[in-house]
Amino acid sequence: MTNFSPTLAVPAGDWQIDRIVAELRDVREASLAARQRTGKPRKLPSRKALAAIVEGCGAALFPNRLGQRQLARDSIDYFVGHTLDVTCRELTEQVQIELQFVSGQEFADDRQRDQAGQLVGRFAAALPAIRRLLETDILAAYEGDPAARSIDEVLACYPGISAIIHHRLAHTLYRLELPLIARMIAELAHSATGIDIHPGAKIQGHFFIDHGTGVVIGETAEIGERVRLYHGVTLGAKRFAVDDAGTLVKGNPRHPLVEDDVVIYANATILGRITIGRGSTIGGNVWLTRSVPPGTNVSQARVRSEAFEEGSGI
Repeated sequence: MTNFSPTLAVPAGDWQIDRIVAELRDVREASLAARQRTGKPRKLPSRKALAAIVEGCGAALFPNRLGQRQLARDSIDYFVGHTLDVTCRELTEQVQIELQFVSGQEFADDRQRDQAGQLVGRFAAALPAIRRLLETDILAAYEGDPAARSIDEVLACYPGISAIIHHRLAHTLYRLELPLIARMIAELAHSATGIDIHPGAKIQGHFFIDHGTGVVIGETAEIGERVRLYHGVTLGAKRFAVDDAGTLVKGNPRHPLVEDDVVIYANATILGRITIGRGSTIGGNVWLTRSVPPGTNVSQARVRSEAFEEGSGI
């Protein structure tokens, strides 16, 4: 058998590190110059720290299932309080870094430290409402999937629930005008579950993503109550507006509006600022770029099968 292992261009250990470092510096500085950035690059929030923050929030929201094992009933509040205190301190540091990044400052000033504390306080105050909303999502998954044996199984095992927990947290931060941290938290869920929900998307309660892999929900999508999606569903944009200079216009509403009690089956693609009316069902593999009224059932055109014998029809 032929050996296709690559041949070393230089002897092992002779990696010419100094030359490579110099070339990488030249590329890096050219890139910074092209983006009109000078001086020390600004620090970004830490994905590792944000993953720990999400884990801490999950433990505080669901201490008996996502927190420590075998918590005594009279110690749960202590555990939740301690976890929240640690998590909020860590989040405050990451918020300061985002504020510094946006302002272009290398270090946080007193105003940014105060602002970070206030923003994290508002985020923490929203956690009870987030927990109540997540209760509806977990119930929707349990009631909507005959394979689900218990609420606990849904919370611990379902990727759709993991993704929506991340989204509820990220969306709150997005509304607090912390889009970078929010997007990084959304991408943690995307990496872990294959479900890509932009933190700007507005999603009401009793939301259920079954299976989940490949689901994409865009920034300006709005989803009503009791909506169910299956794997591979895309709620995307049909086209992207540009300004006179040819630059993409950011922030315009460009994703679908999905009203209450809609079911969208696997691999359906719904594009543009269209409305899926209340109580509608969108079949699998459908490509939809127009609004549909309430109570509509949309499916693929029926496939026609014909047998041609002895050359007929050719």
